[in-house]
Amino acid sequence: MNNSVKDRHNDITLRILDQIKSDSSLTQRNISSSLNIALGLVNVYIKRLAKKGHIKITKGPMNRVKYALTPKGFAHRVDLTYDYMQSSINYFRDARARIDNIYGQMIEAGAKDILIWGDGEIAELSYISMRGLPLNLVGVVDGNKDDKGFFGYHVYSYEDVPMLKFDAILIASFTEMEMQRIKSLIADTRKIFSL
Repeated sequence: MNNSVKDRHNDITLRILDQIKSDSSLTQRNISSSLNIALGLVNVYIKRLAKKGHIKITKGPMNRVKYALTPKGFAHRVDLTYDYMQSSINYFRDARARIDNIYGQMIEAGAKDILIWGDGEIAELSYISMRGLPLNLVGVVDGNKDDKGFFGYHVYSYEDVPMLKFDAILIASFTEMEMQRIKSLIADTRKIFSL
């Protein structure tokens, strides 16, 4: 099993165990709906967890089923939670290294005033990583313009980009559609720095 498949498997397993821990009277249909995965897939995971001794299944009146985490299931949940946290920390550590590298390229290219494209977690990490560097954040560009701002900075719409004065733009959004939009708005592709 490659890492991404294993990570997905562990993620689904952890989420099912979390659901069962929260409410033992959940149905497989409830779990399927809550986790947005196929009912048949939930059934496979439930059977596998029961076979491994991670959950206990008891039948009640009117064919109602209750699930309970076993001590082995609690231990497995702790292990999966630890693995998830380690994976998340490694992901953000790698992202931080890529961001630092991009900022180094921007500084080397003589950029001073920059925009960040996107306002998700990677954009937040980009902002935090920029502190202490000789770069000035002009603002953030996002399609879901939010009047609340971004760490006190203005959030601009796509239409605002041609009117803004900036030396470089850091792409903290990763869809192909976003890249096409950026290239259509910014003629000088040397200003575009992508993670």
